[in-house]
Amino acid sequence: MSRKFSISYLLPIFIVVGTGFIAWWLIYNPVSSFTQSVPGMDNRKKGPVKTEAVKIGENFTGFKTAVPVPGTRWPRFRGADFDNKSKENTRLINSWGKGPKIMWKIPLGEGHAAPAVFDGLVYILDYDEATKSDALRCFSLVSGEEIWRRSYKVHLKRNHGLSRTIPAINDKYVLTLGPRCQVMCVDRLTGDLLWGFDLEREFNTEVPFWYTGQCPLIDNDTAVIATGGKSLLVGIDCKTGKKAWETANPHNWKMSHSSVMPMTFKGKKMYIYCAVGGICGISASGADKGKLLWETSEFAPAVIAPSPLVLDDGKILMMAGYGAGSAVIQVSGNNGSYSARVIQKYKPLEGMASEQQTPIFNKGYIYGILPKDAGEMRNQFVCCKSSDCKKIVMNSGKTTRFGLGPYIIADGKFFILNDDGEITIASASASNFNVLDKARIIDGQDSWGPLAITGGYLLMRDSKQMVCIDIRAN
Repeated sequence: MSRKFSISYLLPIFIVVGTGFIAWWLIYNPVSSFTQSVPGMDNRKKGPVKTEAVKIGENFTGFKTAVPVPGTRWPRFRGADFDNKSKENTRLINSWGKGPKIMWKIPLGEGHAAPAVFDGLVYILDYDEATKSDALRCFSLVSGEEIWRRSYKVHLKRNHGLSRTIPAINDKYVLTLGPRCQVMCVDRLTGDLLWGFDLEREFNTEVPFWYTGQCPLIDNDTAVIATGGKSLLVGIDCKTGKKAWETANPHNWKMSHSSVMPMTFKGKKMYIYCAVGGICGISASGADKGKLLWETSEFAPAVIAPSPLVLDDGKILMMAGYGAGSAVIQVSGNNGSYSARVIQKYKPLEGMASEQQTPIFNKGYIYGILPKDAGEMRNQFVCCKSSDCKKIVMNSGKTTRFGLGPYIIADGKFFILNDDGEITIASASASNFNVLDKARIIDGQDSWGPLAITGGYLLMRDSKQMVCIDIRAN
């Protein structure tokens, strides 16, 4: 009896206490004493964020006297005409015969930066891990001997490689864009420093994930750089280092891994750039040079590596990895008034797509390697007609797959490099893919740097070395 009495006596107390606790829990604000943090409360000074002070181009070492070989040229990313096609008349091999004829091989800092060539001199922006420096290195195409080196200290940490970009070259200048957004311009033959500046400090540029992947551009002695930050694009006079023009960045679009590509539409030359935020066209000629002509954010992936692929009739194919897929953009307008809209948009399973390399547009067809999220045709070499990028008309087959490596057209053939240093020579058309021969050139990994072919020599690299191969037919 006493136990029953005790429980019945305490029950109302439990109910009252429990109800009070629940009421307190519902109305209690655990952050009532917190102070909201808003811009300006930390009294931080306005202006560019302070970054590591880098003395661009501070060190120089000369090794040999340059011996030019006129006519051997691959002067920038995707070659002279930005199409990744060698137009030289040199006859090239159809098979490796008794094995690749390796002319020379040199070690490099870890990365994917690839070479450019001008009159027998090879230029590559390497990263010297021993001295922790970006290093523009000049080599002889024929012998592989290092001619000179221009470098500067900048601290990097391994992030799926270090270096990633290709220099831009003309008869007077070499222009580089380093992993941490340092721009440098030097004399092509002597390596003498002309000027340099830091995009983080000058333009509030935000360095992209995995460092800078944008390859710079020289157009009529003007350096063209997509900066993000305070500006969208800038033009810098290569001779003086002074700003020639500047494009505003009203939406605060950021620098991507994609590079600037030229396009001529109805007689108007434009620079096409795919930033993190959207894609745009900027005047590249006339009195309005640097003016934003059109923009669209209908296709705006968070990570973009491939560059815009300019097709016919004002069409542009833009691709991105990590499942973003692709979009075909149609530019319209005339006489200074232009617009752009997405006319086709699809996932990697549905058509031509790419995660890293920029496909090749050739004779009305687009050739490329599909990404790993493209379903049954993942990593296959494929082709589609430019009028319908969703319709794949040719593929290399289930037993012939490639990774994230580069490919190029030369002497009417495709040279395709896989991730592990194996290179395939193939004939490909809209209806057929035929492997002519293949060979493992280097026993490395992450062979992602774009290929260069000139004078019958093929330059390729893996993550830690560069190789020159003689591919001239007997």
